[in-house]
Amino acid sequence: MGNVIYSINFTIDGCCDHTQTTGGEEILNFFANLIGDAGLLAYGRITYQLMVPYWPNVAKENSSTKAEMGFARAFNSADKVVFSQSLDKVEDKNSRIVRTRPEDEILKLKKENGKNILLGGVAFPSYLIKLGLVDEYIFVVHPIIAGEGRRLLDGISLQEKLQLKLVD
Repeated sequence: MGNVIYSINFTIDGCCDHTQTTGGEEILNFFANLIGDAGLLAYGRITYQLMVPYWPNVAKENSSTKAEMGFARAFNSADKVVFSQSLDKVEDKNSRIVRTRPEDEILKLKKENGKNILLGGVAFPSYLIKLGLVDEYIFVVHPIIAGEGRRLLDGISLQEKLQLKLVD
């Protein structure tokens, strides 16, 4: 059985708005490897529509940095599940829409897949965190104080504190 892993970039003050963090080769390489090791990427509609068509276009244009191209290739080859009630269709061949309750599908995928399920975004993973369905967290903290923007777990009321164990 695989783990449900939530990975996200955020600033020191907890801002996870992608316009407030800085990328860079090392971070792109890290996430490309993470995606390559996962069996499945799971997103909500908003994050999916941020990622697609952006990364598939990067891969097609072949004019970006080596790290961007590596991330784009890893992203494009990964299987993806998009949880949405409003999305009409997916834009890439490795994606499918799931309209059932996310918790039911995640539990089913976790049992049948055997590989890790990598979550991206904010709202969808926050929902799964609230339900206690996230097994592991990977936080990449940027040495920036943004002072504004969406915060990690905004609007989520946890039933109890999450006691995490620092691994690295």
